[in-house]
Amino acid sequence: MQAEELIQLVHKIRHYQCGFQNIELKAAAGGCPTRLYDTLSSFSNQSGGGIIIFGIDEKQGFKVVGVYDVQDLQQKVTNQCKQMEPEVRPLFTPCEIDGKFVVSAEIPEVDVSERPVYYKGAGRQRGSFVRVGDADEPMNEYEIYTYDAFRRRLHDDTRIIENAKMNQLRDEELQTYIDAVKRNSPNHTRSSTDAEILELMGVTSDGHPTLSGVLIFGSYPQAYFPQLSITAVSVPGTEMGDVGADEERFIDNKRINGTINEMLEGAVDFVKRNSRVKTIIDENGKRHDKPEYPMKAIREVILNALIHRDYSIHTEWSPITICMFRDRIEIVNKGGLYGRITVDQLGKVITDTRNPILANILEVLHVTENRFSGIPTIRAEMAAANLPEPEFVVQRGEFKVILRNNLNVYMETPHKTSTKTADRVMELINYCSTPRSRDELTEFLGFSKYYTMSKIVQPLVEQGEIKLTLPDKPKSSKQRYVKA
Repeated sequence: MQAEELIQLVHKIRHYQCGFQNIELKAAAGGCPTRLYDTLSSFSNQSGGGIIIFGIDEKQGFKVVGVYDVQDLQQKVTNQCKQMEPEVRPLFTPCEIDGKFVVSAEIPEVDVSERPVYYKGAGRQRGSFVRVGDADEPMNEYEIYTYDAFRRRLHDDTRIIENAKMNQLRDEELQTYIDAVKRNSPNHTRSSTDAEILELMGVTSDGHPTLSGVLIFGSYPQAYFPQLSITAVSVPGTEMGDVGADEERFIDNKRINGTINEMLEGAVDFVKRNSRVKTIIDENGKRHDKPEYPMKAIREVILNALIHRDYSIHTEWSPITICMFRDRIEIVNKGGLYGRITVDQLGKVITDTRNPILANILEVLHVTENRFSGIPTIRAEMAAANLPEPEFVVQRGEFKVILRNNLNVYMETPHKTSTKTADRVMELINYCSTPRSRDELTEFLGFSKYYTMSKIVQPLVEQGEIKLTLPDKPKSSKQRYVKA
């Protein structure tokens, strides 16, 4: 950077009075800090690298204290950079602020194939760090493994499952797959036996089923990997721990097992079953049901999680999770972004594939296109449904997709004077001219039971607009709500 840019950056830091993900502050008025290794490692290992700024003291309210000696500081920082593996090559920029010298050291990111960068004196396991907020945290064993796996091109989807037997795979589905391979590549498979085709395509290895073979064709994959499944919950509120009108923690709670295709269909059914449906009457008087989320987008998100999750021994005890909240749905799988891809590049560039054999088998079976169209499809479906942009979050070995509904449009309470809200409240009150149950009120409004009862019905009861048919038993299953 130029000196002018450094001056502006320092003013920004002093204005906000805080550190940043990509900026580390060091006082260095009395000498060069002797332990820069953690920060050198974490900045080198993160996308975009980072900047160490010497001459600002956080403990004195981000005061510019200057450095003891510009030339000596640069030499000693460079010496510490040489203790890293691979060696870090900083770019220094000095500037003068308030009569004192400040020095920045820009630490470039290292290519994924060379990570993790670590301090040689501590070794790879103890000398590798990752940036979390404005702090340097030791990498865990799994984070180090992900880099090693990419560099060495290790693909866990082809690892042999020693205790799995060929007779535990589904013969009919295997034959369907073999026939499809022969149709797609007749010249390459004409003289191959069925067993050779399965070996060639990665379904088996040395006569044993691979992980891909078990997950796609196994009679019951969870017999070998109990947690390679999907756990799905529907929560009555907007945070885990919220309870419904009847003190229920979950509206629905299910573990979804089976092959990848069975888990996919089971998860989509779960989301569909627990989604609100809006009824629309068109200009011709015909009824149309509009789901809370576009199911095509939901299917793509879940399919991506199943195909691209990490299947290594480090994560085989971690299921994919689906959490349906009142205002959003979150799908999380183990395994951050694979290879050189960044969140901003998702859906825009062709990426490395963590599980290429798994993806290829599912492509042959027409479960997925395997053309990197999943993210664009998710974005397009959400836009077509007039819903917010999908959110993609990477957090220390996990990948999360957040899809939000339009519930925030209806978040006004009955006390507010929004025309839309007022009309909806009057419709509900008139609907209660006949005593109605909780389920009937929930279905009428199209919200969750928690939101319907706690945010709309209860305030109307307190205002005297609606009354309970059993006032002495407010939680009774026979309770009805009627217009006062």
